[in-house]
Amino acid sequence: MESPDWHDLDDDLLLDRKISQLGLSLPGTPLEPLIQQLYGELSAKGLAFHPPCHVGDEWFVPVGIPAIFVPFFLTHERLRRLEAKLMLEVEGDTPGWFMRLIRHEAAHAYMYAFQLFRKRKWQRVFGKSSNDDTPEFYRPRPYSHSYVVHLDDWYAQSHPDEDFAETFAVWLTPGLDWRKRYHGWKALQKLEYVDELMRSLAGQTAPYQPGYREKDFNCLNQKLKTYYLKKRKQNEDTYPDFYDRDLRQLFAGAPEAGAAAKASTWLRARRRRLMDAVCESTNEKKYRVHKLLTRLIDRCDQLDLHLSPADPAPDMPVAAYVTTLVMNYLFTGKFKRTK
Repeated sequence: MESPDWHDLDDDLLLDRKISQLGLSLPGTPLEPLIQQLYGELSAKGLAFHPPCHVGDEWFVPVGIPAIFVPFFLTHERLRRLEAKLMLEVEGDTPGWFMRLIRHEAAHAYMYAFQLFRKRKWQRVFGKSSNDDTPEFYRPRPYSHSYVVHLDDWYAQSHPDEDFAETFAVWLTPGLDWRKRYHGWKALQKLEYVDELMRSLAGQTAPYQPGYREKDFNCLNQKLKTYYLKKRKQNEDTYPDFYDRDLRQLFAGAPEAGAAAKASTWLRARRRRLMDAVCESTNEKKYRVHKLLTRLIDRCDQLDLHLSPADPAPDMPVAAYVTTLVMNYLFTGKFKRTK
């Protein structure tokens, strides 16, 4: 049963509540009209199947199940504030961001509802699908014209299923002239195929809708504090010992420069600005970059590093250095030492 006053609890007490006991649902929330907007977009394309939407622990479509799960923290402002405090950002927090994500998930639902991945032409266009999860790390080619660009991190390049989902989402987006946007791109052939494929499904109900129980997939029978412990751990990753030589080059001042010139003090004062700049240029999650900067600050303290009074503040070199570390992580899964 929902406790009627849980949204008035302080963070510590709220984190001790089970998510499943908060009585969360999608109807009656600001998300409901956005879900109806998705259904309207599908109908405008002649598509009759409207994937059911449920409250889950993250954005996902269960493998083989044509249903969309929306993160629980988007259903209430109190939970959005908690998510923002603990993870520094709220995925899907704006209507535009929400719609980009749900169009992507709708593609997965269509893929399973109509078993599209079994079609030979689908496999020729996107590659053979499998039940394997999208790999955590892949080697995107940022300037490739073989894939559409919809979500961050060149996500279409990660897996055939994601290539289809991103292409579908671009095709579905109202007001986007995808033929003009992707003119001359190889990705246009994929968009043309999706257009052809969806026209063939116009007016059809989903032939594959297996029975399932919502509770088998939403993973909400856990306390909020357990959920965030897991989530923060997943986004923190295992950092190596930080690169003492690089940090000494960036902060070459002597300890005699004094407390005001401490590298850690300088970094703390600029952490938010650095994090925003790096995230904007790399599309990496804020929590991960924040943790990276925290480790760098701690290491500067341990090494007793200082700015050199004779040199200009190293804003650009530090931003470039952190961006390099993050891009190395994106491409390889490791924060490699720069050379």
